[in-house]
Amino acid sequence: MDLSEVHCRNHSALDLTVVGVLRAMVSDWRVAWRWHHPSTEGSETKLNESRKILSIDGGGIKGVFPAAFLADIEETLEHPLHSYFDLIAGTSTGGIIALGLGLGLRASEILEFYRKYGPQIFRGNRFILTLKQAFWRRYSHEKLRGALEETFGTKTLADAKSRLVIPAMNIDTGDVHIFKTQHHPKFERDYKVSAVEVALATASAPTYFPILQTTSEFPLVDGGLWANNPTGLAAVEAIGVLEWPRDKVSVLSIGCTEEPFDVGLLRRRNIGWLWATKTVDAFMKGQSSGSLGTAYTLFGHDRVLRINQTVSHGRFGMDSTKQITELAGLGKNRARNEAPRIKDIFFAATVEPFKPTV
Repeated sequence: MDLSEVHCRNHSALDLTVVGVLRAMVSDWRVAWRWHHPSTEGSETKLNESRKILSIDGGGIKGVFPAAFLADIEETLEHPLHSYFDLIAGTSTGGIIALGLGLGLRASEILEFYRKYGPQIFRGNRFILTLKQAFWRRYSHEKLRGALEETFGTKTLADAKSRLVIPAMNIDTGDVHIFKTQHHPKFERDYKVSAVEVALATASAPTYFPILQTTSEFPLVDGGLWANNPTGLAAVEAIGVLEWPRDKVSVLSIGCTEEPFDVGLLRRRNIGWLWATKTVDAFMKGQSSGSLGTAYTLFGHDRVLRINQTVSHGRFGMDSTKQITELAGLGKNRARNEAPRIKDIFFAATVEPFKPTV
């Protein structure tokens, strides 16, 4: 019964008082209900809706591993892979994969990108390239840019079908530079940037490629300098920017293979020059561990699933294209083993289509 329609037959003072109190109680109850059950109509996140994140590490040509993993998974899906994730983050080679998926490419097409263009991009005599790297950078942007233009054409981040987060770094200021789709009202610039430029920026690894001077005159280098594993970055984006409930978010984080970490006995004794060959490895291992730790802290260990393949020391190189077939085989085999564990979490249903903010 709606107490706003209660009438007092005799209109006594007591009756009117009681009705007034009851009306106030109903009003307070309605306010309390709205307070604890806010309307989600038109909001970015519905409280009863799960969110799924895909994160892909950097690793040069070793991006074949996550590309093959995802291609094998996608073969069993009814829809393109991007339609199963609310947010995709990727760094360096992982950024190229993230861009490709976000723009609607199938994972098998991205795997073919590595097969077709990898040997062209990373072409040259290994000994000469190593000497060259000591004083210059190994490669130019020419082959990589050509491959990206063939694959992405003139598309920009505005053409993305998924929310994207792609890190780079401004080498002049030391500031991080993160390319993002227009998934928040304050993101008013990046969606105009070409996918080719974003890919070149996030993949311009120092000593391998030159600094990218963007059309906006930013000197950018590989996002792997600070977020080679972008899982933590994606987690912060989900909580801090998109304001998704942390108990509704699941993360699939994929690496580009890893080697057992061991600095060796002499380095433990702080023999300085020996650290020259291990500093980068130690930095990358620490960054990845910290990134995953951020995601574990925000979402819990049970909501962050990490996929990576441990391989022997020196088995795969950042720019060694002779092992593309082996990397693809490892990725597909890992997908077959992991499919039963991840399908119900990430691929049971598609997500709500991404609609850029205006």
